[in-house]
Amino acid sequence: MTQLAADIPLWAAIAVAFFLLVGAALALIGAIGFLRLPTFYERIHAPTLGTSWGIGGVMLASMIFFSVASSRPVLHEILIGIFVTVTTPITFMLLARAALHRDRAERNGNVPEKHGENEGPATAPASPADT
Repeated sequence: MTQLAADIPLWAAIAVAFFLLVGAALALIGAIGFLRLPTFYERIHAPTLGTSWGIGGVMLASMIFFSVASSRPVLHEILIGIFVTVTTPITFMLLARAALHRDRAERNGNVPEKHGENEGPATAPASPADT
């Protein structure tokens, strides 16, 4: 049977509040970074903080609250954490690659060159026998 939120012990309420505040603060920092950074390539890094570490704090708070409230371990939130941890970097990498491809196709000068694009043909150094 599940308890009401007002009936959980003080130690659990403090832990839940702490992890919720930490998770929310990290999500807020990620959102502020997303708004304040000037270019897309710099902005792509800020939301990863909010989604990875921010969701971790909220997830821990949820696990503690529902484990204490239902008097049994509630661990299914770990699946959410694993899913977010795996998919967030992949999503942002694909977004960055798509933006990089678009900017190179439009010949935008603010993107890095392709690896090995402006290098001449590789030549072997002259051996002492050639001199």
